[in-house]
Amino acid sequence: MGPTASGKTDLAIQLRSQLPVEVISVDSALIYKGMDIGTAKPSKEELALAPHRLIDILDPSESYSAMNFRDDALREMADITAQGKIPLLVGGTMLYYKALIEGLSPLPSADENIRAELEQKAAQQGWAALHTELAKIDPISAARI
Repeated sequence: MGPTASGKTDLAIQLRSQLPVEVISVDSALIYKGMDIGTAKPSKEELALAPHRLIDILDPSESYSAMNFRDDALREMADITAQGKIPLLVGGTMLYYKALIEGLSPLPSADENIRAELEQKAAQQGWAALHTELAKIDPISAARI
C-alpha cells in the first residue's frame, strides 16, 4: 500500500517472480475500464508479468463502494488461497484497505427511489429548501453540510 507511482507495481512483479503470489488491486480508479490516464495503471506488459485482479471490472457509469470492494477482495483472496497461493494487496486506496481489514459498519443500501424523489424536489424547490428541511429534522448533520 502506498501513494500513486511509488513503485508498488514493480515490487509486485519482483515478488511474483520469487513467491507464489497473486495480485489484488486496491485502487478505486482501476476498478473502472478506461481509467488509464492519471492512475498509474500497470501497463499491458506489467500485467502480463503480474496479472492484477479487480482491474477493469466495471464501466465508469456503474457505482462501486468500499463494501463492494471488500466483498470482491474477500472472494478473490479465497480463490487465490484455494489455489495454494498468497494474495498480495497492491494499491493506494486506504479506505478500501481499511474496509477489508477492519470491516464496515452495516449500512443500508442507497434507495434509488428516495434519491430520485429528492432530486425532483430539489429541481422544483431548490437545494436550499431541502437543506432547510434537513435542519429541522437533523440540525447537526445540516450544519456539517
